Amino acid sequence: MDPMTKLLLRAARGEAVPHVPVWFMRQAGRSLPEYHEVRAGIGMLDACRRPDLVCEITLQPVRRHKVDAAVLYSDIVVPLKAAGIDLDIVAGTGPVVAEPVRTMADVEAIGGLEPEAVGFVAESVRLLVAELGDTALIGFAGAPFTLASYLVEGGPSRHHAKTKALMYGAPDVWHALCSRLAQITRTFLQVQIEAGADAIQLFDSWAGALSEADYRRYVLPHSQAVLAGLGVPRIHFGVGTGELLPAMAEAGADVVGVDWRTPLDVAASRVPGKALQGNLDPCTLLAPWEVVATEARRVLAEGAKAPGHIFNLGHGVLPETDPDALTRLVDLVHTEG
Repeated sequence: MDPMTKLLLRAARGEAVPHVPVWFMRQAGRSLPEYHEVRAGIGMLDACRRPDLVCEITLQPVRRHKVDAAVLYSDIVVPLKAAGIDLDIVAGTGPVVAEPVRTMADVEAIGGLEPEAVGFVAESVRLLVAELGDTALIGFAGAPFTLASYLVEGGPSRHHAKTKALMYGAPDVWHALCSRLAQITRTFLQVQIEAGADAIQLFDSWAGALSEADYRRYVLPHSQAVLAGLGVPRIHFGVGTGELLPAMAEAGADVVGVDWRTPLDVAASRVPGKALQGNLDPCTLLAPWEVVATEARRVLAEGAKAPGHIFNLGHGVLPETDPDALTRLVDLVHTEG
């Protein structure tokens, strides 16, 4: 199928579509019983290295929910691990780094990413492209700031205090680290694109911890270095980034992802000319269906103010979400969007 006719890509370009396309962040896994069945006894990073398993998990929500896009089953730390950084994903905690990065010597010890080191990702994408037909495949990566925050903090952090201390106190080290991470991230995305990914999403999950001035000074140049000229539609998403949306739009995205805190019509006024993605609160799906339907219709109405709208949640699917609620939501968006 000609990728230019896929609904998600048409919406990303602001073209007319028969219905609003819909997919969900973290749709591959989390809430699906079939996911937990195939992943039983297999660590997250090990699962990401098995193309057969990646293909199966990525396809599960497409089969069940009939979403308009599959998102590659992977993790933002996969390229860091492949570049030689000693880390693991600890259940209940998240990524944990053995030796946090705090000095220029630590930065210089980080190797580059050779495409061959993530050959398993390319193979996964090729398998998926052969299976997906007219359903778009979204590749993804973590943005330099979010990756840097894990490396500096040593794991997840609520306040990102060590990250900001390095950013403010040793800007030369900070920019060197983010420059290295931008190179790694861009290579990781290019591997996915060259293998056949139709679009990519850059997650800057923790950028909402920053002021706009700090974002522009310490983050924007590195995200621009990742996104420049990739050749496929680019989605850029962060959490708590309502005040950063104009700056994030400047990073080079075609589609700006919006979390649930900012109404899409407000976001449209902040990033005029950009397609938007979002932004139903994931917790809404734990409420009665009447509430879900009302809120979904509100999101659709607000999203209509943008040149293009891709329906999604305002962050990832919660593990306790009833999969049937997601299936029903997809049907509503397809019918009423």
